[in-house]
Amino acid sequence: MTIAFAIALYVVIWWIVLFAMLPIGVRTQYDDGEVSPGTAESAPQRPQLLLKMLATTVIAGVVFAALYAIIVHRVITLDDIPFLPRYEKIE
Repeated sequence: MTIAFAIALYVVIWWIVLFAMLPIGVRTQYDDGEVSPGTAESAPQRPQLLLKMLATTVIAGVVFAALYAIIVHRVITLDDIPFLPRYEKIE
């Protein structure tokens, strides 16, 4: 695995995990009964973005480590994926 591929894989995993983490624990202004003038009722009251970004980094690191081990140690190869077409050499 090249360093460029590893960085790209980690960035993709990080963003996917972040989008999964964003709705966790969010309370809207409507839920708290304190809607600020000029904002939507569905706007988050305290989104806790720093905490979610830190949790995302840790979780993405664990997922990346697992995928890195699978790729480097060839636990699953492209030949193991059943929906990819297999080409055989014609001699």
